[in-house]
Amino acid sequence: RDPSSAAFPHGGVLGGALFPTVKMVIKVFVATSSGSIAIRKKQQEVVGFLEANKIDFKELDIAGDEDNRKWMRENVPGEKKPQNGIPLPPQIFNEEQYCGDFDSFFSAKEENIIYSFLGLAPPPGSK
Repeated sequence: RDPSSAAFPHGGVLGGALFPTVKMVIKVFVATSSGSIAIRKKQQEVVGFLEANKIDFKELDIAGDEDNRKWMRENVPGEKKPQNGIPLPPQIFNEEQYCGDFDSFFSAKEENIIYSFLGLAPPPGSK
């Protein structure tokens, strides 16, 4: 058993030096109580795709959590916000980095570039 594994359970050794491995977390902002069927379907499609492809993610509800709603609205870049200035879920981030909304997710999926869209290293044999 490697003695470093206790100190860095997700770490490794590089050139003899210990370093923690950075695990990126995909964040999907959703509205669990959305009255919009279209929004619910889009949210389900994003979440279902991530689950089916075993991509780790965290679902953050903006309907029941004011902090999540505020963070999402502040962190969607200005040029990506709709004309009314209020972005609708689902919105996708890699940690603090904005990835896109449903339309850009859908396009990346269609073009088979979902891993680069999410800012993740692709598994062998994919893009």
